This record gives sequence, C-alpha cells and structure tokens, in this order.
Amino acid sequence: MTQRVQQPLDEQTIATIKSTVPVLKEHGETITSHFYKQLFENHPELKNVFNQTHQKAGEQPRALANTVYAAALHIDNLGAILPRVKQIAEKHRSLNVQPEHYPIVGEHLLGAIKEVLGDAATDDIINAWGKAYGVIADAFIQVEKNLYKETADQEGGWVGYRDFKVVQKKEESEEITSFYLKPCDEGAVPYFKPGQYLTVKAEIDGEPHDHLRQYSLSDAPGQDYFRISVKKEREGRGPAGIVSNWLHRNVSEGDVLPISAPAGDFYLNDTERPVVFLSGGVGLTPLMSMWKTMKQYSDERQAFFIHAARNGRVHALKDEMKAKEANFYTTVFYEQPGPEDRSYDREGRIDFGWLEHYVPREADFYFCGPEGFMKAVVKSLREWDIPEDRLHYEFFGTQAQL
Repeated sequence: MTQRVQQPLDEQTIATIKSTVPVLKEHGETITSHFYKQLFENHPELKNVFNQTHQKAGEQPRALANTVYAAALHIDNLGAILPRVKQIAEKHRSLNVQPEHYPIVGEHLLGAIKEVLGDAATDDIINAWGKAYGVIADAFIQVEKNLYKETADQEGGWVGYRDFKVVQKKEESEEITSFYLKPCDEGAVPYFKPGQYLTVKAEIDGEPHDHLRQYSLSDAPGQDYFRISVKKEREGRGPAGIVSNWLHRNVSEGDVLPISAPAGDFYLNDTERPVVFLSGGVGLTPLMSMWKTMKQYSDERQAFFIHAARNGRVHALKDEMKAKEANFYTTVFYEQPGPEDRSYDREGRIDFGWLEHYVPREADFYFCGPEGFMKAVVKSLREWDIPEDRLHYEFFGTQAQL
C-alpha cells in the first residue's frame, strides 16, 4: 500500500518550522522529556499505553525527539519520513492508539515546546508547529486507519485485544521460554508476515497500570497457534523486566493472555536474491520465523543463518535452527563455550572477515540482536557497500541510530 502525504502548509509556516531545526537538535530531548512528564501527570491513564521501562531509561523521549527533529528537517517534503511514519503506525496499531489521542499529544507537545524554550518560542513558532502537527497527525491517523481495516478484514483478524490461552509453555534455554497460544474463542488464527510481533497486555497483580510488551513471533505462520519465545530479563531496575519475569514465573499452561493482532514492518520480503540471517541472543526469534517459513514452503533461494550466543546454556531453539535442506546453511558462534557444548561451529564473536567470504554479497541481509551487535553488523555491511534497501533490521525496544 502506498500512502501519499499531502502538503497543505504555506511557505511561511514551512520556513518557520525550518528555522527551529537547530533548536530542536540541541533541546529536543529536554522538550520531549518535559512533554511526557506533563502528559502522564494530566492523563495517567495513558501509562497503560506507553512503555514505562522506555520512559525510565529515557529511550522514549529520545526516540520522540528524533522523530520531531526529522519532521522539522523534512517539513517541506514529508514523504521523506513516510517509512518512519509507517513503522511507528504499526506500533501504534498494535497498542490500539486511537485518533482521539492525537489532540491530547499535540496540546502537551506544544506546551512543552513553549515552556522549555520560553521567550524563544514566539507565537509565530507555536502557531506554525500547531499547523505542522495537524498535518503530521493526520498522516498517522490515515495510515493507522488503513492498518486497522486490513487487520480486521483478514481471516481470523481482530482489532483491540483478544484472549489467547497458553496451551504449552516450553523452556528453550536457561533464559528463553516459548509460549504457545491459541484463541479462547476457538476462532481462526490469522496469517502473519514472518518477522512480525504480538503485543501482550500484562495485567499484573499489584501494578497500578497495565504493561504492554511486544514479542516476536518465533514460528512460521499458517499454524493453529501463535508462538512467542521470551527472554527473562534482569530485575531490580523499576519496570525493566517486569513482564518477562511475570511470564516466566507466574504464567502457566491454561492461563489467558490478552493480545493484539500481529504487527510490524520487519518481515521477510519476496525476492529471488539469497537471504542471510544474522542474530545475537534472543534476536534470533523473528529470524527463526523467517527461516522456518522458507523451509516450510520449500523456498529455493539460498539461505544462511549465522547466530551468536554466549554458550549452549542460553542458546534457544537449537534443533529448529539446524539446516537439513539443500541451499540452507547454519553457522553458530559461541563466545564462551562450555566443556559440554557441542552445538556450535566457531568460538568467539561473529568474524566479519570470515563472513564476507562465506555469504554472497548480492544477498538480502536480515539482522536482529543487542545494540552493540547491531552496530557491528551494520558497520561491516555498509563497509562492504551493501545497498541500504538490502539491509533489514529490527531493535527490541525504541529505534536507535545505527
């Protein structure tokens, strides 16, 4: 689907917005941090929507500041930020963001700009940003309207939250456990694009608000169940890890989880080029869905799965990763293998010198993992002059700058 952004802003408004670019570059994160503080004070019910872990870590204000800065920079050509709009809109649809939320956000964002910048935020600047926000919000609302319709219209699709029962809970490693989910209403399970995620609404006893978390679907589509494979995160830092630990410790077979329909713009594309999957730790989960889909449908493309883990104790889904079909190749790196480990091929971190001679340069590259891993991968691939349209990646958390 192609979404075209209209540009009704007058030249004076565009020029005024452009003049704020240096200020936003310097003060953007202060503005967005203040925005979220005021938003939650005046609308505490929105804590049920926004990830409080990302708020505490400063990730969400940073991500919003980057988005606002990009919007100002490209205000004369908003089509340039459509890929980012689509990515955020997918997340909004998964969180059930509604059109009525946008005026609330706009009011508090303009208020934060005025309060942080003080006298520098003239009436002309605030009025210009009010117009610009209206155009940007409308772009999001229209994209999200289409996403909601597409989701509801597909077989087995739904909008909002639907109850799913945990029919199997399987420990995959010391850190990762899989949850197999079937709809309580016994209706159809919709097809999804391999690489997409589910949003789980965690209603935890004693918590003042719900916690919404996205988890990649780790199995191929077309089953009568969904599967997510969740890493148990460290505790002790506020809400960080609260949902993953709750799932591991408190959710059992037979329990019910409200989830929203699959979403996400990171998925396996249909091309004739070879495919290279690069994962670190739990980053293997969306790639496993792609890998299993290719094997299930007897894809004739060459496929390479290169995975990095600390050791065999934390390496999940080992057996499913094995390549038994022609044209499918697997290489596993263990950074610190134990004496009992046998399911790996090379010791240490992924060797990009080796990789450059092992995989075809004309491939599409899909990668996911911790931020340091991601930066190393994208740095190497760009040094090889791999075109940007063949680099496909996802972060678990807010989008970072690679």
